[in-house]
Amino acid sequence: MGLFGNLFGGKAKKPGINTKGMKRADFAKRWDLRGRTGQGSMSKVFQAYDKTLGRSVCLKLMDKEKTLRFEQRFTQLGLVKPPEGEICMALNHPNCVRSYEFGLTTTGEPYLVMEWIDGLGLNYLIETKNIALNGNRIPYLAQLCDAVQYLHDSKYLHRDLCPRNVMVDKEGVVKLIDFGLTIPYTPAFCQPGNRTGTVDILAPEIVKRSRTDHRVDLFALGVTAFEMITGHLPWERSVSSEENLRRRLNTPPRKPKELAPHLDDDICEVLTKSVAREPVDRFSTANQFKEALLSVKNQTL
Repeated sequence: MGLFGNLFGGKAKKPGINTKGMKRADFAKRWDLRGRTGQGSMSKVFQAYDKTLGRSVCLKLMDKEKTLRFEQRFTQLGLVKPPEGEICMALNHPNCVRSYEFGLTTTGEPYLVMEWIDGLGLNYLIETKNIALNGNRIPYLAQLCDAVQYLHDSKYLHRDLCPRNVMVDKEGVVKLIDFGLTIPYTPAFCQPGNRTGTVDILAPEIVKRSRTDHRVDLFALGVTAFEMITGHLPWERSVSSEENLRRRLNTPPRKPKELAPHLDDDICEVLTKSVAREPVDRFSTANQFKEALLSVKNQTL
């Protein structure tokens, strides 16, 4: 038995897509595509009419080669990462996107069928300074905290929480989406080394390739809150990803009041704590983060 077998108990798994519990579906016969709504590093997302379910859905189609390479990172360590669809089907929370089914197309691409969210991405609302944010920043963040707390209580880490992966529907309900990088919250999956994720929200411990825990999601939540409320990221963005990561380690985050002078001291303190470089200096749970947000005097940000 090799090194990884000794570490994790058993032989390393043969690399391959984890197909446990996956149905098979004929892509052309099952769905009428209504338009592309997004594209990730490993997937394409469509609005589609599902002939089996008889409704409009959000259809996520994963690239099988990229999915295989991603899952090999875990199988080579003797770990079996649950498919994204399996994780999504296990989630049941009003602030997490609802999933209906996952499986493989007849040509081998993993697919995921989710509810169609009639709304806008949080990244769009921030980038366009949309009036929908006015007076709603703290309520939206409170809902997002609820989603993150639920995810952690369910023993998962999102690992890619950012405005691009948050939707706000027409009723003002926040939905956390895209669980493609989500992992089980266990010591084996939190071992050092994995730098996967969106550069802007990577916690310093991920940058340093240190062991991680749920506070990487809280850091990402803090970066999201910081950008929603100040209109800026905690660290000035560089054209170089490596320079962005170096700043995360070597430069203190910018002061919220210098970026948005109208902010009161109490919300500035919350934002600064949420993006602390040391995990111990951040909020310890999403519930604690939410309580701090709801305690600031000005709730109409």
